[in-house]
Amino acid sequence: MRRGKLRIYLGAAPGVGKTYAMLSEGHRRVERGTDCVVAFVEHHDRPRTEVMLHGLEHIPRREIEYRGTVFTEMDIDAVLARRPAVALVDELPHTNVPGSRNTKRWQDVEELLAAGIDVVSTVNIQHLESLGDVVESITGVRQKETVPDEVVRRADQIELVDMSPQALRRRMAHGNIYRPDKVDAALSNYFRPGNLTALRELALLWTADRVDEYLQEYRTEHRVSKIWGSRERIVVGLTGGPEGRTLIRRAARLAEKGAGGEVLAVYIARSDGLTSASPKELALQRTLVEDVGGTFHHVIGDDIPSALLDFARGVNATQIVLGVSRRRAWQYVFGPGVSATVARESGPDLDVHIVTHDEAAKGRGLPVARGARLGRSRIIWGWLTGLAGPAMMTLLLGILPDAGLANDVLLFLTLTVAAALLGGMLPALASAAFGSLLLNWFFTPPVHRITIADPRNLVALVIFVGVAIAVATVVDLAARRTHQAARLRAEAETLSFLAGSVLRGETSLDALLERVRETFAMESVTLLERRDEAEPWECAAGVGPDRAARPEDADVDVPVGDHLALALTGRVLPAEDRRVLGAFAAQAAGVLDRQRLVGEAEEARRLAEGHRIRTSLLAAVSHDLRTPLAGIKASVTSLRSDDVEWSDEDRAELLEGIEEGADRLDNLVGNLLDMSRLETATVTPVIRETDLDEVVPMALRGVPEDSVELDIPETLPMVAVDRGLLERAVANVVENAVKYSPDGQSVLVSASAIADRVELRVVDRGPGVPDDAKERIFGAFQRHGDAPRGAGVGLGLAVARGFVEAMGGTLTADDTPGGGLTMTLTLCPAPGQPPTRPDVPVTATT
Repeated sequence: MRRGKLRIYLGAAPGVGKTYAMLSEGHRRVERGTDCVVAFVEHHDRPRTEVMLHGLEHIPRREIEYRGTVFTEMDIDAVLARRPAVALVDELPHTNVPGSRNTKRWQDVEELLAAGIDVVSTVNIQHLESLGDVVESITGVRQKETVPDEVVRRADQIELVDMSPQALRRRMAHGNIYRPDKVDAALSNYFRPGNLTALRELALLWTADRVDEYLQEYRTEHRVSKIWGSRERIVVGLTGGPEGRTLIRRAARLAEKGAGGEVLAVYIARSDGLTSASPKELALQRTLVEDVGGTFHHVIGDDIPSALLDFARGVNATQIVLGVSRRRAWQYVFGPGVSATVARESGPDLDVHIVTHDEAAKGRGLPVARGARLGRSRIIWGWLTGLAGPAMMTLLLGILPDAGLANDVLLFLTLTVAAALLGGMLPALASAAFGSLLLNWFFTPPVHRITIADPRNLVALVIFVGVAIAVATVVDLAARRTHQAARLRAEAETLSFLAGSVLRGETSLDALLERVRETFAMESVTLLERRDEAEPWECAAGVGPDRAARPEDADVDVPVGDHLALALTGRVLPAEDRRVLGAFAAQAAGVLDRQRLVGEAEEARRLAEGHRIRTSLLAAVSHDLRTPLAGIKASVTSLRSDDVEWSDEDRAELLEGIEEGADRLDNLVGNLLDMSRLETATVTPVIRETDLDEVVPMALRGVPEDSVELDIPETLPMVAVDRGLLERAVANVVENAVKYSPDGQSVLVSASAIADRVELRVVDRGPGVPDDAKERIFGAFQRHGDAPRGAGVGLGLAVARGFVEAMGGTLTADDTPGGGLTMTLTLCPAPGQPPTRPDVPVTATT
């Protein structure tokens, strides 16, 4: 069965008309003869949207009862039974009413797609999971209902529904979105021009990224190598030197000049041993790239200019930023350098910026392992100097007047020394052997013969060969010592950085394995483990593509004990690199153990907390629950006694005692159950717009009427809360305040709007709480001071804070001026349309 196709109308803000666009698409498909039905659409009493529902087949909704109220949800079973070709499903991030098959509507949509039904849906940009923090910082409202970005990205088609902020505010003012009594509040809060402009930009950028993914897929499928400058994408070439930070910042400034600019930093490592870059410097540059919003890439390539250009063209880059070479002037005899080569071969479609920096022309300092070895170009030049040089010198000396054998030997010796400096020992030895033959044949009497007549000339030739061999040996030894020193320096720096990460307590295993991959220029690194020798290997962590499933499949494997192994793919490492690799492997094993110990410690802490709660519960049950039970049993026994004649007043008093005991039991058991829900994280608030003057009076039913003074202004804005949780939280706080208030002193419950929040304060004139105990009183089974044992199990404030925080608010304790304690509940105001469903998010959807 084929999977259905998903089409999403992405709204830049509430009210832009994405539901209207979805219904228009439904009508178009019906007109074309497509079997299209409305599975779920919420018109929010908007006349134009409601009109668009006419003429479309509707699947009846499923009714679900929750907390005494009946709500309607999409009937997914009915849609599957109907099996239309296309289903219209509104509000993809919607949270279903408890009792539904799936928690989220996008999960319902996944079932429809899996059944082969095409789905057309809607979502606003502020409901994408990855943008939650950004939207909150812009609007001041945390979206309670979100949809994973990957769900939207997997859509076969995404269409942006956009509208200018001015046009959207006009729609709002004309009453096309919200009821007239909510328009002013919406325009002055969520629908401010700045908020709408920022949301619009988020939607455009997110959609542009998705379009860019489609473009990359198309270029890959059609093998398009030519750069299409659809957006500014800037590649920064890094060498691992300190100048990289300057280049990254310059690239970030270039990206800011163009809307949607993107920075991609790339480090290209050769495939021969430890990389030349400092691991510490690379880590700093990676962090800097991520801080400016770019991405860091690690590429392996022996020809750095070609690899850099291939990478740039592969990501469809438009600009490359490189630093001025750190070479000294004389080093340019070995080639033009990376910057000049890239600029020459970039072509007309790729701009190259060569940036000056403080390290320019200062040289590379002491080379590291790879840089100490003679490069390919130097070796070629060494062989050319050692072989072609003597031949050209012979022709030149044959033209010029005879300078004498001694001078000829010195000239040939100069070429041999040059060959040694350029190419090492082998070109120098070849030059010495070839030069001695040419000197003997052309310049040593008798000429054009192998024999030597004068013994002094023989001595001169022997000395020439000896000096040439000595010079070649010294140069080669110096190169080896330099190579060893450089390798030791690279190892020391790598191990020092590794030790520093241990001391800093870094516990990211993926980051450590990525550092191994970068340090040794490998394609992938995997940490494998198994329980015993009979069990198969499993991947504990890994980075890079094509990871090895077994140590035998890797190019390099380093065992760590009997049950762990570090497997690397990409190339075979020289034996001298394994010492450092072993240190990395041991560190990886240590990080893995540390992560598991942290997990076990957290589990132990959770179990200890659970044990403490159970112990406290048993202690509470042993007295606090038995006391009201004893009173109830005593009253019932007295009423059932046949040998006592009770008066009406006595009978009423006994019944009142039974009722009070039952209420106390109900309150204690309720708090215990609520605390259990909080401890197991099963509290799911159902947020809706609510007036405090509707909830707070209901929360005061459990306290005497004359014990509370209520001050809730009618002009107070509505709050976004779960009515049931708020009522329970306020009830617990007020009952606690009444309990500790002196006789004759009432508790003040007042509310006010301050900036972007609504505060509900419960003020008592009791003994108060010291500063060091203001947080402890919110712990489970905590009773402050000399509270009597029958006063409760100490869960009221803990439950209240848990419920308030579950709704996105806070509950704090402060001193009351003049004595006493003030409990402050801070709640989020509810801008926008009042939802008719308990699970509609704080901000309105269309």
